[in-house]
Order: sequence, then structure tokens, then C-alpha cells
Amino acid sequence: MGLTAHSGARRPRGRAVPASRDSLQIMLFVCLLLTSWKLRAANAFKPNILLIMADDLGIGDVGCYGNHTLRTPNIDRLAEEGVRLTQHLAAAPLCTPSRAAFLTGRHSFRSGMEASNGYRALQWNAGSGGLPPNETTFARILQQQGYATGLIGKWHQGVNCASRADHCHHPLNHGFDYFFGMPFTLVNDCDPDRPPEVDAATRAKLWHYTQIMVLGILTVVTAKTCGFISVSWKAVTGVACLGFLFFVSWYASFGFVRRWNCILMRNHVVTEQPMDLEKTAHLVLKEAVSYIERNKHGPFLLFVSLLHVHIPLPTTKAFLGKSQHGLYGDNVEEMDWLIGEILNAIEERGLKNTTLTYFTSDHGGHLEARDESSQLGGWNGIYRGGKGMGGWEGGIRVPGIFRWPGVLPAGRVIDEPTSLMDVFPTVVQLGGGQVPQDRVIDGRSLIPLLQGAAKHSAHEFLFHYCGEYLHAARWYQDSGRVWKVHYTTPQFHPEGAGACYSRGVCPCSGEGVTHHSPPLLFDLSLDPAEARPLSPASEPLYHTVIARVDEAVAEHRQTLSPVPQQFSGSNILWKPWLQPCCGHFPFCSCHEDRSRSPDRPGL
Repeated sequence: MGLTAHSGARRPRGRAVPASRDSLQIMLFVCLLLTSWKLRAANAFKPNILLIMADDLGIGDVGCYGNHTLRTPNIDRLAEEGVRLTQHLAAAPLCTPSRAAFLTGRHSFRSGMEASNGYRALQWNAGSGGLPPNETTFARILQQQGYATGLIGKWHQGVNCASRADHCHHPLNHGFDYFFGMPFTLVNDCDPDRPPEVDAATRAKLWHYTQIMVLGILTVVTAKTCGFISVSWKAVTGVACLGFLFFVSWYASFGFVRRWNCILMRNHVVTEQPMDLEKTAHLVLKEAVSYIERNKHGPFLLFVSLLHVHIPLPTTKAFLGKSQHGLYGDNVEEMDWLIGEILNAIEERGLKNTTLTYFTSDHGGHLEARDESSQLGGWNGIYRGGKGMGGWEGGIRVPGIFRWPGVLPAGRVIDEPTSLMDVFPTVVQLGGGQVPQDRVIDGRSLIPLLQGAAKHSAHEFLFHYCGEYLHAARWYQDSGRVWKVHYTTPQFHPEGAGACYSRGVCPCSGEGVTHHSPPLLFDLSLDPAEARPLSPASEPLYHTVIARVDEAVAEHRQTLSPVPQQFSGSNILWKPWLQPCCGHFPFCSCHEDRSRSPDRPGL
């Protein structure tokens, strides 16, 4: 045996010691070079990330998900060139909470961005609620990894906390280094020709009370003038002043919803107040293409949060009357065109193979959105329910398409339970960051599933909330069966109609819901439309499944902790000192000069 085989072997003397030092120095130098090369290689292979989210789009509105009458060739092309998820689920059935969960990778109630007193979404730009500054978005992590991070379009996560300029909830305070779009969301109030939408029931009550007060005051004045009552004019004037103050107190907000909520901002500056709906699609496209051009040397994260296809469905003349499904169909087809132009901008700059592109919707289509003559909301295909319904599939099952040529297999279809919350850890991993370890993260990275390294979803259980109430839970059993347990469901009106047409959106609690004991059970593997509830007589595993899901729900509830409620009455209330404004409040008004016609497709 050689000397080197014995720990007690004699060491060479003389020049051997300097030689060892030289070898050590050479090895250290080589290691440093390799480390430096690996870091440069990692940075070189960080993909650009393009996230596109539609607003209120039904899964049944897209060609690659089964629609044969609406034209969506650009979204369909994404699916042909990438991976299509067929069981992709929103974490909440309404805009604000769904987007909060998407941005942070965790259920919205963990950040207080869920209903606590009836309000289920932010109502005003001038409210003090919003995504808390201590929440970590994927944009913040990627920004720390050297990414340029941009948001174009809808935010709806709040603006200010205590003053008009603190911008504590603003995108630039959540990891985005560029923002252009609506800090709020489209509502009917943005269109002067549409009926009011923001807190319409409260507004109607206040108007009714005002009319009663005016009628009462006029009656007192008439009686005083005719000598029927002996009340001093001072008292009558005082009552009239109180009535006037009551009117001003609510009309200052509700009377100017379009001016207060329907605005555009570029970074911290209001650029349009109120916004011109006819030009918005053109502006969103122009800003998105410009951002890609400015950051084409990458890496960049661009979140295009579309205003399509939320009511009031502003659509340019180039697309009006072109679809088979009225104004809603026109708006869907315009959205697809806009997505195609953004994809073209990526491809024309040679970025297609270095960009991960993702398309989805924030929740299901709005079934109750309609006017006297047509449907103004989306179609959710075979799935029951829609927007606002936290349990039924139609409210939470959404399109999910990933494309990354050369990395993800083209044309692949995955029928595994996945969540919008999964985008957070997926994007963070691709960007070279680390998922926060100091909080509960509900999302799971999709990379193994998308690349084919994993055959099954990382989610054994998914929990479906409506506001702060757990309505349903999903169990992905090892056998491949997907069970769905419903504890609470909304009461449709009219009965059997499939939606809550008398309310506008189905409630989460109270008299408008039914609590099921025992709960409803469906096998989504065989009955994705949730048309045939199972019973102990029809399903031998009924009690086993219910017991296992109940156990998982109990474990899940142990992860919950109290947090400040962002939708509380005090946070939802319109506060004039928080109102974003261009000019001098309350005379807020501005419009940027536009030199191109919004009716002409292209830039």
C-alpha cells in the first residue's frame, strides 16, 4: 500500500510545503473563478417574466377552453406554444382579495384583505385600507434580485394610509419600480351613461333619506308660513342647515364617484382625472410596449393587469359590433387583440425564448352583469356559479397558461389542482429569490409540474373562501380522485337561476346562504360541473372523505392568526384628505394630451 493510505505516514520535507501552498492558492483562485462564472451564468439565464391578468373573464370565454364562438386566437396561440392548466383556481372570487393573494402567494385573509363587515372589495381610492406595507409581493423579491419591475393597468390594492401623499399601499411601495394605470378598478360609475355601481344600495338609501328630509323641511316651512305651527324661523333655518349638511356629507363622495375613482396614474402622479374610457385600451398597450422596449436587455418583470373585461366594458370602435356576443364579446375580442400586440412586441425584440409568459383571470365571469337587452358578464363553461361565489367552480376556476419556448413543452395540458397563489413561489424561484420564511405561504412552485419533473400537484388540499368564511375545501387524493366538500353555498335568486340576480353578487353569509350539515360532497374527477352531490348510499367513501377533509380544515385553521382588517368601516370610508388629486382639491381635473387616435389598432 502507498504512504497516502496511512494517516500516520511521514510528511515530505523541504520544498513540498511551498508547493502545497501554491496548490491551495491555485485551487482557491479556480473556485473564485467558478463561483463568479456561476453567478454570471445564473444572471444570464434569469428569464424575463410577463404576467397578463384579465378582469372578470370566464374560463368558458376562451377558445382553448372550449369556446367556439368568441375569437381569441392570440390566447389560443399561447396555449398551443405552452402549457395549459385546466384546474387553475383563484384564491378568492372577487377582485381585491384575489389579487392580494396572487401578489403575495397567501390567502388574502392573512393580510386582512378580506370581507369582515359586508364590504368584500375596496370601494374608494380615498379609503385608508389596502395591501399592508409589511406584505411581500413577488415584485419586491424580484426587484431585490436585479429585475426591472413594472405594473401596467389595474391595481385595486389601495393607495394611501394617513395622507394624500404617503402612498403606503401604492404599487411603488410594493416592489414595482414603474406603474401606469388605475389605482382603483373599472366600475359603471366611470361611464356617465351607466347606472351607479359603487355602494349603490347605500347611495339609494341616503338619497331616499334626503328626499324625506327635504319634504319634511318644506312641510314645516309651509306650515309656518300659513300660521299652522308656532315655530321660530331660527329653528326652521337650523333644521334646514342640518338637512343641507347631511346631503353634502354623502353627496361629496357619492355624487362624484367618476372623478374620485376613475383616474389614471403614472407612478405617484395623477395623469388623468376623470379618465377617458375610450382611450384606455390604447394607453395600456402603448405603456406595455414602451416598458418592454425600455427594458429589453432585461431581466424584467411586467405585470399587465388588464381592465378588460370588467363592466362597463369600454370598447373601441374598431371592435364594436364585431363579435357574436354583443358588447361583452366585442370587449373579449379586443382584449385578445391587445394581448396579441404585447406578444408581438416580445417577439419582435427577440425576447420570446427568454420570456416566461403567463395568462389568467382574477376569478370567474360575472353572471349577474346584464342590462335590459344583453348579458354583460362572462361565461364559465360547464362550471356552476360565477364571480362572488367562493365555493362553486364557476367563481374560482380560471384560465392558466404558461409559455416559455425551449423550456416548457408546447401543447401540454395539465389537469392537476393549481392556484393563482402558486405564481408567487414560481416567479420568485425563476428570479433567483427566496420565498419568505417568516410567514405562511399558501402557494407552491409550479416549475416541477410545468416541466414534467412532477406528475402531480403539490397541493393535497385547497381551501375556498368567500370573504372570511370557508365555503368549500378540495382534497386531491393519492388515487387521483379530486373531492370537493361544500359547507356553505349561496341561495340563487330566482330559485334555480344559477346566480343571485336580485343582489348583483351572491353574499358570503347571512340569510342569503345555506349551511349544509352534513356538507355536500362532489367527485370533481367524474362531475366537474358539480351537478350530482354524493351521499352515503351512492358513494361508499362518503364518510371517509368528509372525515379526512374535516381533519384538514381543522389543521388549516390552526395556521390562522388575527390581523388588522383592511375592509373595516373606518378603512372603507371615503376620506377627502386621502383623495388622489391633480390640481387643487376638490377641483381635481387633468388630461394628458394624446396625439394618436384610440380607434386605430396599433401604436
